[in-house]
Amino acid sequence: MKKLIIASTSTLHGGGYLEYLLPTLQKHFAACKSLLFIPYARPGGITHEAYTAKVAETFKTIGITVRGVHEFDDPVAAVADAEALFTGGGNTFLLVTQLYKTGVMDALKKAVNSGTPYLGSSAGSNICGMTMQTTNDMPIIYPPSFDTLGFVPFNLNPHYLDPQPGSTHMGETRETRIKEFHVFNAQPVLGLREGSWLEVNGDEIILRGELTARLFRQGQEPEEVEAGSELGWLK
Repeated sequence: MKKLIIASTSTLHGGGYLEYLLPTLQKHFAACKSLLFIPYARPGGITHEAYTAKVAETFKTIGITVRGVHEFDDPVAAVADAEALFTGGGNTFLLVTQLYKTGVMDALKKAVNSGTPYLGSSAGSNICGMTMQTTNDMPIIYPPSFDTLGFVPFNLNPHYLDPQPGSTHMGETRETRIKEFHVFNAQPVLGLREGSWLEVNGDEIILRGELTARLFRQGQEPEEVEAGSELGWLK
């Protein structure tokens, strides 16, 4: 049975890395002593080693050791053997490119669908949807496909932002961009605001956190989804 936490972000303003999620992660990974981290989304500024060390420092506080997938000669086997999995944030175009290049995309799909608990944040959450086409990231590299893991039957937009009242910004809003997506694509899109996450257990998908999410469906007006709502029906 699938078991996922799909988080909008890793860090809230004023808090530490994954701090707001730690009580949830302690329960989510209760049966695990080790975790495999996938740092492929980082395009620069922090090495895979440094990124993994940051993750390891956080998970040490809940008794879980961490290794990065880049440390293994066979990343596909590393994913298959992992007790738990975490894909961190960065650039989704780079992440998806690397997942296809290494064969880890299919390995992730098999492992998580077989019950390996998974955590995604930001780019690592984008890939849990049907495609990566509703990411906010710039296309710094061209992936072999926009198709992703399909752990939920819709697309995701982490870091969803509402228009600011009184703003003089004249560019497109996040809502406008998602409506543009729906001119050519039919799958729903869930805008996850900061501090929100999806808890997936099998076919059950529940919105967690204190905020509502913004749901977009082709040909319909956007609507607010209350925290605690079940979204497994959404296709």
